[in-house]
Amino acid sequence: MLIDIHTHAYRIKPPMYGFCNLAELLKANERLGIDMAVVQPIVSPEIYIAQPSEDILEMAKQHPDKIIPFCNVDPRSYTNSPFSPLEEFLEAYKEMGAKGVGEVMPNMRLDDPKVQNLFRACEKVGLSVTTDGTGYDDHNFGLYDDPGLPMTEMTLRRFPNLIYFGHGPAFWAEIAKLETPGERCVPYKFATGQVSPACVNRGPIREEGVIAKLCRRYPNLHLDLSDGTAYNALTRDEDYIAEFIREFSDRMYFGTDLCSPDQNVPLIGKLKEWLDRGVITKTAYNQITHENAMRQLKL
Repeated sequence: MLIDIHTHAYRIKPPMYGFCNLAELLKANERLGIDMAVVQPIVSPEIYIAQPSEDILEMAKQHPDKIIPFCNVDPRSYTNSPFSPLEEFLEAYKEMGAKGVGEVMPNMRLDDPKVQNLFRACEKVGLSVTTDGTGYDDHNFGLYDDPGLPMTEMTLRRFPNLIYFGHGPAFWAEIAKLETPGERCVPYKFATGQVSPACVNRGPIREEGVIAKLCRRYPNLHLDLSDGTAYNALTRDEDYIAEFIREFSDRMYFGTDLCSPDQNVPLIGKLKEWLDRGVITKTAYNQITHENAMRQLKL
């Protein structure tokens, strides 16, 4: 079984970026062998075309055996205040079937009081949160954190009952210790249909980065393996990643971050290859591909 923890679809196909509509997503999942997929609405306007959470909830109603709905609320919603009762939205969406919150990606500092207020609301309502960040604090998209992810750590400590999915370029660059802050990410062309930076770093991991350290310290940090930046991190150094997976496979989730109908997802083949060669165990494979998602989302 294969459950995708992170994908996207629009009710009406947008004129930019090539995102799937629902029919295209279902067809792509059939091609890829994905049984169920978490569809995460994009509500912040920085780069993507915003969509209501209600569209995703309706998709799940139409295909309850294929679509798992997340909801989303921009931290600036409801009076643009750090005291906005965002839990009112989240409670309503949870009652409508939402299983988590994401993808949270306004171009704001992660320690902005309005962003922290959203995390507070997520913890209060009992919904996980998935964020994205590019390493840029202006003229881009995604939550900004400094090198070393100090704001992420502060969030994990401040909200211990909030399941926080680490995802995106700025996060996965920290699989290894950064030699310089500029190694985190650089712009690249839209070749894959995704609008994001790609990590500069390639090759062996000489010294482990903060991801493993944060995972050991904070059990509420979970790992979203979608998009090319996660794949890059996981394939840089097989020996290191084999140990990383042995230690954290109970918090790792397969995902695609599908942004176009024909997008390639090399992680599917890589996980099977690792299983066949004994790099990962059958237990770890099952956890990553579906068991963790079933447990976390109460499927």
